[in-house]
Amino acid sequence: MPVASCCRFGINQGLAAPIDKPFFVCVSFAFLPLMSPEQQLAQLTTGTAKVLSEKELLEKLRLGRPLRIKLGVDPTAPDIHLGHTVALEKLRQFQILGHQAVLLIGDFTATVGDPTGRSSTRPPLTREEVLINAATYTDQAFKILDQSLTEVVYNGDWFRKMTYEEILKLNGRVTLQQMLQREDFRTRLDAGQEIRLHELQYPIMQGWDSVEIRADVEIGGTDQLFNILVGRDLQKEEGQPQQVVMVMPLLEGLDGVKKMSKSYGNYVGVNDAPQEMFGKLMSVSDELMDRYYLLLLGEARDSLGHPMDAKKSLAEKITSRYHGHEAGPAARADWDTRFSKKDLAAAELPEISLADLPLDLSVLALTAHAFLVAYQLEKSNGELKKQFITTGSVQLNGEKITDPAAAVAVQAGDVLKLSKKHAVRFI
Repeated sequence: MPVASCCRFGINQGLAAPIDKPFFVCVSFAFLPLMSPEQQLAQLTTGTAKVLSEKELLEKLRLGRPLRIKLGVDPTAPDIHLGHTVALEKLRQFQILGHQAVLLIGDFTATVGDPTGRSSTRPPLTREEVLINAATYTDQAFKILDQSLTEVVYNGDWFRKMTYEEILKLNGRVTLQQMLQREDFRTRLDAGQEIRLHELQYPIMQGWDSVEIRADVEIGGTDQLFNILVGRDLQKEEGQPQQVVMVMPLLEGLDGVKKMSKSYGNYVGVNDAPQEMFGKLMSVSDELMDRYYLLLLGEARDSLGHPMDAKKSLAEKITSRYHGHEAGPAARADWDTRFSKKDLAAAELPEISLADLPLDLSVLALTAHAFLVAYQLEKSNGELKKQFITTGSVQLNGEKITDPAAAVAVQAGDVLKLSKKHAVRFI
């Protein structure tokens, strides 16, 4: 069979009948031998938190057609970080295996606001704000997915056409008791915090999305389990085969404790500069490194190699993924120049403007400012004193400054080393 014909079937034909015994599935990522359903199942379930159920997924994989794999995103912010990419990476795995990736942009649901994990009502966004965010969000998502082989849909295309009567009928399929089974709703109710009625609509809308796009599988974070199960119920009522639920773990941030989030200052942004991205990833613990390998690269690290080499390899691969194949090795070479070879004066470093510094700086204040501005790492005063300043890690132009309360003055061109993995230059 010609490769082009196989490509055409493998991704673009949706629910077309299967071709007889294809030898290869061709996508833009690579030429891959067609895996058996059992082999696909083993690969696709690796790194997941829960699959409901593996038996159902195997039955779908045995159908001999590309499955429709749904991932819904609400573009409530313009930028995404590596935590957001865990589900995208899983969608990419399906795509490489010849299944149809369906990226659903919640241009309608984002104006309502997903209440998942919220202790209060999420502030609503205007549709204009959502569409601006969606443009940059998808640009970053396509650093992972093959854009030409991804079906992009907007749920406003059907929700904005629904009459009030249709909305009432849809609401009539779900009980208030079902909605209050959600842990975040129950927690807020027990605490006497308000729950707005429009928030109760969100799981119903997410579920109806699955009906509209006839999803075979829906991918989401562990916090999306309830909403995805609603989708299964609605599909069953509509006479559709029920989607398989595939939920992914929430990725811990650089601190190894809280989930990755901009608000916690422990994130790696997809659009971070190559050197910044590489440097942030070099700060993860050895224990967290294994999890990053699995969830962000879909592979296990070489347990026989040195942890430092493994961490450099992780940072290099992720940097290359988002900035091109040459960016990772270049960032690694720059990191080696700065930290392995101790040649900070000649290295490319994050720059901090002298004009932005407050007057009468102490060593503690300067160190905290440098970590936050250059690396988006918010550290407590106690942590800075015990782990960085008094230990001699903090150095100004090669000279240790170990008194947190001491006054310090910096000039243009000065280099402040914060740790083995972080340093800045003042301009």
